[in-house]
Amino acid sequence: MNKIELLAPAQNKKSINAVKNFANAVYFGTEALNMRMNADNISLQSLPDFISLCHSYNIKAYMTTNVIIYENELEYLEKIITTAKDANVDALILHDMATLELAREVGIPFHISTQASVSNSRAAQFYENLGADRIILARECSLNQMREIGKKLSRAKIEAFVHGAQCTSVSGRCYFSAYVNNDPICSANRGKCLQPCRHEWTLTHKNGTVIDQHQGFFLNSKDMCMIEHVPELIEANIASLKIEGRMRDPHYIETVARCYREAIDSHYDNTISQEKVDQWLTQLKSVYNRGFSTGFYYSKPGSEDISVERSGNLATTKKTQIGRVISYYRKVKVAKIQLNTGMLKIGDEIIIEGAKSGSYLNQKITSMQIKMKSITETPPITEGSQILVSLTVDEPVKQGDWIYRYL
Repeated sequence: MNKIELLAPAQNKKSINAVKNFANAVYFGTEALNMRMNADNISLQSLPDFISLCHSYNIKAYMTTNVIIYENELEYLEKIITTAKDANVDALILHDMATLELAREVGIPFHISTQASVSNSRAAQFYENLGADRIILARECSLNQMREIGKKLSRAKIEAFVHGAQCTSVSGRCYFSAYVNNDPICSANRGKCLQPCRHEWTLTHKNGTVIDQHQGFFLNSKDMCMIEHVPELIEANIASLKIEGRMRDPHYIETVARCYREAIDSHYDNTISQEKVDQWLTQLKSVYNRGFSTGFYYSKPGSEDISVERSGNLATTKKTQIGRVISYYRKVKVAKIQLNTGMLKIGDEIIIEGAKSGSYLNQKITSMQIKMKSITETPPITEGSQILVSLTVDEPVKQGDWIYRYL
């Protein structure tokens, strides 16, 4: 039996190193014409190396070219697509018909973006007949609707978002950001939304009457979380479960991808349990989130699906920089680190992250030494001081890499 695909977001090489053990595929954007223009996107020059890195881990690479395309951008769009073809990209994610036509001409498989708002089988069949391999359904579809649409396709597969931020408008097809900022460049449809819906607002009638007596974040949608319902998603014959988060840091996508990987594998080997679900939820709450809901999967979202009282991150942990790598000894796989704050003990997890190298390592501490003497925990650090500690690490790290903990 072919397992369902787990599709993770990526914005750089760190992202790939974070999800290489969990994701079957990643989606990413280049330096232009994608829906997350404020992400650390991949340059066209580095695209071949990036895709080669994905393929070296047996991860498929899907490139997003899913914004509205204007006349003056057609030449550059063609350059992006031909470059992607030469770099052996696995598929384009698109919705503008010009992008679709160019993908067909060049010969790249393509997926229809959720921006196309495919919400019924006739629309899905239309794109299938144009050659689409996959349809990423509108987020406003219920699980039952997804199941029925999939049954009526002869070749194309269905993909659906299962975790991450939800737009309070219609899946990003929104001009609120452009209007509020009085600047068309800030449009969600061009990948540059400034998210005014996450701000605190007061609702007032045109006659001056305040409709909502309390200021609040009443446009602030909670994040989607379907970890409890992975078996139902698999049984609905959805081909790919998609995690939102191309603006998130590597630790976020690693944590989310790991939880959904474990949930998928547990379903197939019949070991899924409420105890596991509770553990996954605890881990998912530890990283960036705005509270959780199931979106449109089972009913239309109501007031309980809006985080009214508080906007922003509700994560139970915080990223803290604690030191940096001083040197790495390749033969013995040991890193010497400068610890500037806090303390470490055997069993702790640290993140070693390269500022420019693209390296990312989630390392569980199994052995430590200070001045060649084994220790089980580091001594307290007085203010303004630091200590040097040697750690065994699973993968090579580089001098200058930063060390973090989530506490």
